[in-house]
Amino acid sequence: MLERYSLKMPGNVYCGENAMEQMERILQGHRKAAVFTDRGIAASGILDYPLEQIRKAGADSVLFSDLPAEPTYLQAQQTVDDFRSSGADLIVAVGGGSVMDAAKLASVMSDGLTVKDLLDDPLAGKKQVATLMIPTTAGTGAEATPNSIVSVPEKELKVGIVNPEMIADHVILDGRMIKKLPLSIAAATGVDALCHAVECFTSNKANPFSDLFALEAARLIFENIETACLDQDAMKAKDNMLRAAFYGGVAITASGTTAVHALSYPLGGKYHIAHGVSNAILLLPVMRFNRDACLAEFSRIYDAVYADGRGAGRTEEEKADAVLKRMEEILHRLGIPVSLTGFGVNPTDLDTLVEAGMQVTRLLSNNKKAVTPEDAKEIYRQVL
Repeated sequence: MLERYSLKMPGNVYCGENAMEQMERILQGHRKAAVFTDRGIAASGILDYPLEQIRKAGADSVLFSDLPAEPTYLQAQQTVDDFRSSGADLIVAVGGGSVMDAAKLASVMSDGLTVKDLLDDPLAGKKQVATLMIPTTAGTGAEATPNSIVSVPEKELKVGIVNPEMIADHVILDGRMIKKLPLSIAAATGVDALCHAVECFTSNKANPFSDLFALEAARLIFENIETACLDQDAMKAKDNMLRAAFYGGVAITASGTTAVHALSYPLGGKYHIAHGVSNAILLLPVMRFNRDACLAEFSRIYDAVYADGRGAGRTEEEKADAVLKRMEEILHRLGIPVSLTGFGVNPTDLDTLVEAGMQVTRLLSNNKKAVTPEDAKEIYRQVL
């Protein structure tokens, strides 16, 4: 565990019933809001909530909804360029991780700076415009992090741009924004949040700050994810999942993800597998690989989830196995893919995947158990 650590969080976080009504207060003093979203959200009616609040506050708005899911850095650049000419003095991101990540990039881009520049020097960006993040999935935790993930086609890899200037000024967590989320998206993003919690808790960079948020995120997810995904009207469970996803994002900022995310980046960059799905596919193989090195951490997760005392007399090994079994059960109940079958990945691609995955040293170095190229190849082989 790190002996020196820090905690960075959004300036204001509003959560719970009717949290969206706080927008009017946030918008005071702003003339024009640039609303970042995607076409699916724009067509779903979800956008009506924030747009109504912007009108109530007497501010103008301009909509940016052409950003594709999991964009390349060039597609993110186009959105940034469009924003620059808008004259907006507040960015409101209503969406999942890709939308919020693009908004964060736009918020730190001074004239002449490009997304490519930030790939080379992430700290070159400085906050130019205040941001409000309103997640429409309970998963990525992007509303809490200083990270922006973009695809780099020439490397067939996703890359994280990390800059503390990108941390949001305001966050609203309102269960109404995820009420009608399709099961496949709710499940994949929910398991992404689970990955964040477990990875950060078992990371080499884990510390008391990250542990506080990661452990509570894990508890909330284990207790609520199935109900939140399978019952559209389970608003308490949905609010709990939004909170868990946010906590997972805070844990990322204080600690960092590990080999699950590292090895998933090539799957998104080369095969365009959704981020949450690729993480879900790799979660169990990586955690089974890590088991012996993370017995104490898995045991603490068990104790947090099952605080009713049922773990009395169980060994660390038994508790670890119970946590792994519970994760497997969640994947099964929610129908999330657990293999790369159907995604166009072939055994002949193994060496390429391993080479790309081993480049993500920023995250691999966080993994409690060192991952060799041979280990990575075996992990990928298990999900082919």
